[in-house]
Amino acid sequence: MTVSDTKISLSKLAPLEAVLFDVDGTLCDSDPLHYYAFREMLQEINFNDGVPITEEFFVKNIAGKHNEDIALLLFPDDLQRGLKFMDDKETMFRRLASEQLKPVNGIYKLKKWVEDHGLKRAAVTNAPRANAELMISLLGLSDFFDAVILGDDCEHAKPHPEPYLKALEVLNVSKDHTFVCEDSVSGIKAGVAAGMPVVGLTTRNPEHLLVEAKPTLIIKDYEDPKLWTALEELDKQELL
Repeated sequence: MTVSDTKISLSKLAPLEAVLFDVDGTLCDSDPLHYYAFREMLQEINFNDGVPITEEFFVKNIAGKHNEDIALLLFPDDLQRGLKFMDDKETMFRRLASEQLKPVNGIYKLKKWVEDHGLKRAAVTNAPRANAELMISLLGLSDFFDAVILGDDCEHAKPHPEPYLKALEVLNVSKDHTFVCEDSVSGIKAGVAAGMPVVGLTTRNPEHLLVEAKPTLIIKDYEDPKLWTALEELDKQELL
């Protein structure tokens, strides 16, 4: 995948109408807090015979997935116990987030670019409502988003395309003039399946995993020159 390929892919979106953002790992670097909460709480209940889960296990099995899917994975024989565990884990996460949540580098630069271009924008997340609203508020982005689409509000959560398709519908924009920012395999698959180019961030998930989900562009964060080269090319197309 080359930068020139990327420029062609994003420039085809002109005139750009909207940008859709995942929340966890895309707006903020929240995965370390989720990982800590899962590791500590699973060890407390002697999951995996008390051996702490690894970061690799977290990335492969948990990151980006909907809570019900995680509950089924961790407690395949007792979904209700799994859902209760997930509720308790989210309570711990929100406590950690209130103290430690950090924005992804460059997010406010991209926010200004989106605002300056008069684009519509939505947050599209598998996170529970309480988590999503807290994170967006802590980041000072509550007034930035025109809509927040939750996996819980859809029949199917990511990696199904439904949450992104619903965002397009709510914003009344076309997939042919919208791109997605995501950091997980699950989220990238959802955006691609919804027919949009996806900018994948290697916030915590390794590039070789993200590539398999077929993002249009992979960046380290929103300061990455590859992103701004692609956006400049898109601006040029707007002027033609």
